[in-house]
Amino acid sequence: MNRRITNAIRFVMDELVPPIIRDSKFFMYPFFRLAYRGQKISEIMDFKKRVYSFSRDDYAEFYSNLNSISRRRETDLNGACIDAILGSLDSDDRNVIDVGCGGGYLLKRIQQVLPESLLAGYDVTERPSSLPSDIQFVRGDIMDLDLPAECADVVTCCHVLEHILDYRSVLKKLITGARKKVILVVPLQRPYFYTLDEHVNFFLFPEQFVYEVGIKNHHWQRIDGDLFYIGIKS
Repeated sequence: MNRRITNAIRFVMDELVPPIIRDSKFFMYPFFRLAYRGQKISEIMDFKKRVYSFSRDDYAEFYSNLNSISRRRETDLNGACIDAILGSLDSDDRNVIDVGCGGGYLLKRIQQVLPESLLAGYDVTERPSSLPSDIQFVRGDIMDLDLPAECADVVTCCHVLEHILDYRSVLKKLITGARKKVILVVPLQRPYFYTLDEHVNFFLFPEQFVYEVGIKNHHWQRIDGDLFYIGIKS
């Protein structure tokens, strides 16, 4: 199920269903059972309580073993966001780092438009088997991310910050690592406890997110329920 469809379903549930029903465990249980293929439903429904006590190993194991409908799709990005990302790249962008690269779909698309550029991915899970050998990959917890200052022309981070407990410190690292541009995508979503996405942060107002990023020269737009953001450093 692609991102555009799931965003449409989320809109109906979050905007049209009364909150007292929408955030009821009994109401949401069948949706969790479907989304997570009937596996470990009680544990996953209590994810927002449990995640704050996770160790780094617990966090990595949770995402490595997650068997949800959304984890089986090629990318969390909708097509319009992908087009916006690719359209924002310049021919002289010599290196790009995708933090939280997942299965590497975005990196493979970037390689098609920047075939001569050095590309690298960073993720908590193992190197994707489908990732081309000439794309570098580093496995690690995003909280351990240590990008040297201006080490890449472009740093991308898409559908990741909503999963990170201390996302503000990660934002600083992403900005530090970018020489020219930081490209971010997050869902615009109301905060509910029972969400089918393991999110711990919720960005409902674009202006709030833009303020927190803090880059003076920037551009953002709503795209099919998601926030597409570019911070321009030079």
